[in-house]
Amino acid sequence: MNRTYINRTLRFLLVIGIVILSFLLFFYLSKVTYPFLIGLIIAFCINPIVNLFEKKGRMPRSLAVLLALIIIFALFAGLITLLIAEIVSGANYIAKVVPEHLDTLINYTEKIVTAQIVPFYNNLTSMFSKLDTGQQDTIILNIQNVGKKIGSTVGTFIQNLFGNIPNILSWFPNAATVLIFSLLGTFFISKDWHKLAGLGERLLPERAKESGKTVFIDLKKALFGFVRAQVTLISITTVIILFGLLILRVDYAITIALIAGIVDILPYLGTGVVFVPWIIYEIIANDMGMAIGLGVLYVIVLVQRQIMEPKILSSNIGLDPLATLIALFVGFKTIGFLGLIVGPVTLVVITTLNRANVFRDLWAFIKGKD
Repeated sequence: MNRTYINRTLRFLLVIGIVILSFLLFFYLSKVTYPFLIGLIIAFCINPIVNLFEKKGRMPRSLAVLLALIIIFALFAGLITLLIAEIVSGANYIAKVVPEHLDTLINYTEKIVTAQIVPFYNNLTSMFSKLDTGQQDTIILNIQNVGKKIGSTVGTFIQNLFGNIPNILSWFPNAATVLIFSLLGTFFISKDWHKLAGLGERLLPERAKESGKTVFIDLKKALFGFVRAQVTLISITTVIILFGLLILRVDYAITIALIAGIVDILPYLGTGVVFVPWIIYEIIANDMGMAIGLGVLYVIVLVQRQIMEPKILSSNIGLDPLATLIALFVGFKTIGFLGLIVGPVTLVVITTLNRANVFRDLWAFIKGKD
């Protein structure tokens, strides 16, 4: 075999091995260092604010970091407080109207039982009594087996539910520990940001430094673009729902719109968590006008989400809309919910590496000198 092809094959295997090893190393290290990775991401996000405080406010870097963290924490706490206040207000309203709606549901159930289930049961009893003994025993045995399976399934579900309670309770101390270490990591990483950046520049060779700078800038744009796109989509959904509920003259429209906007982040559930049970109840309550209005509003929200998501993501991240749509679909089909985030992020990384000529350099290394 030609020596040139042997060398190319060896270099290709070397590149593949390094890439796989890097992924495995990152995967295993991230399991024990993820609080500091979270801290690195937070420090990266707040770095512009810290630089602004440091330069414009002429304060020490450590004080600028502390002030930025306090302001961001206060903003989040304020937003959560407002949201909780709205939810409590809505819960008080629900506590007042639920008994009335529950009576409506009970009356509807009684009508169904009286008009449909009781005659159906009587017909079944009449038909069952006409069967011979062997057929009756077979039916009874099958009913018992179904009952045992249902009982076993319910028992397993309850057992797993109560068995997971200790795990859920133990999650809170772990989450608090991760939060504390992440905040400490954020503080020290952001405080020494320029030192760490300088260390990275000294360790990297000149060519890798240029490619790395391009990758860093593009990923920074993509990260903030992705966050901005999600906030935009949630805001659009919330505003549409708010206007729709105001037109339908629904009480506590702001609270419902905020909750629906937040759950819109979840692709499997989305706004359907709010609208589907609500529409079903309005149908049961015989309020067809409200049910139709909510159904139309729900369809509008779904359609605008499907139309706007690829366009907003592509415009904010800087990707082609078709490529973004393909990345969303492939990611969703491959790993489900997380794929809707991982798909576009993977596309951004591949596009960024291509712009930085990383693939070209790798191919040149594999080919070698002819």
